[in-house]
Amino acid sequence: MAGELVTVAEYMDSIQAEMAKQVLADFDILAIIVGENSGDGRIGFIDTIKLQVKQKDADEAKQILEEQQQGHEPEAYEVGDETDEADEPYDPKQEEL
Repeated sequence: MAGELVTVAEYMDSIQAEMAKQVLADFDILAIIVGENSGDGRIGFIDTIKLQVKQKDADEAKQILEEQQQGHEPEAYEVGDETDEADEPYDPKQEEL
């Protein structure tokens, strides 16, 4: 089935899961969170929160989340070799009037 959901990441914290879901949404990948409220109230009970996407989006979603986790900006956000004006020394002769 093309719309089958697969788990691409698991989290112990619902905030992390929500942040990852938003990262994927920024890339037009719809994700759902499963298990957020599945605890049974027992002290010490730990359940993981799963982030799931459609199977067709799974590889791309995993790559995006991996890049984000490693501290790299996902590829769609990378900036080319443009220079930042703030990095260049100020030259009043270049000022436009």
